[in-house]
Amino acid sequence: MSDAPAVAEGFPDLSSLRVAREPHWGRWLTAAVLVLVLLAIGRAFAQGQIEWSYVGRFLTAPVIMRGIVNTMVMAVLAMALGIVLGIIVAIMRLSPNPVLKSVASGYTWLFRGTPLILQLLLWFNLALVFPTIGIPGVWTARAVDLMTPFFAALLGLGINQGAYTSEVMRAGLLSVDIGQYEAAQAIGMGRLQALRRIILPQAMRVVLPPLGNEFIGLVKATSLASVIQYPEVLHSAENIYYANSRVIELLIVAGLWYLLVVSILTPLQMLLERRFARGIARGGR
Repeated sequence: MSDAPAVAEGFPDLSSLRVAREPHWGRWLTAAVLVLVLLAIGRAFAQGQIEWSYVGRFLTAPVIMRGIVNTMVMAVLAMALGIVLGIIVAIMRLSPNPVLKSVASGYTWLFRGTPLILQLLLWFNLALVFPTIGIPGVWTARAVDLMTPFFAALLGLGINQGAYTSEVMRAGLLSVDIGQYEAAQAIGMGRLQALRRIILPQAMRVVLPPLGNEFIGLVKATSLASVIQYPEVLHSAENIYYANSRVIELLIVAGLWYLLVVSILTPLQMLLERRFARGIARGGR
């Protein structure tokens, strides 16, 4: 008896025919157009009026390096402030107290609804509204002395970030099963203790990826602080090209540093997410 599969009577044997491949001309055409566009952009930069020697010269200039340090310091401090505010506001949003919920919703609405650059300018010019800040009879100071570019940038970036972080944290808290809250209450834990020891650690698995993206975005958003004279990397580059008129070269220097910082932070974010997820998996066994 033959092992070959039987062919139904009246139907041709197609086993020896080859399957035809679809040519996908659209894909090849799209790829060719993209390559041509990239080559044209590269050629424009190579043949444009750009003195690449200035890019290499100022890439590690002391003032640029100080700007990078100031950028990272501001990003870390503003993110820390944003996380603290975000956790507080997220808890307030989930509170049964209507006053707390309304205040938290108003905070999120206000700072998410106005441009960040506008908030920075308002903080920097706060002395026009509040000439003095403090507690009368205890301590007062002139707002113009307190609202330095550093402090105004920290408040503007940190408070704005808190509004976005609060929504991320709220989503993380809502992702935890309601049974976890009930189990914490059953063993006598208070609401804050349960949040700190049970709910927040579990919510971090959901919170960490968008929080990492928010931090990377905040690093780039520090460039807006140049409008209030905070000496981050873009402001440092601006000061140099105001003196030597090498605008494109100095902007390329700033852009390369932003790309380098983001390229370092992205894999670090992935490693942190992977490590935290492994810790959650072990804790769940």
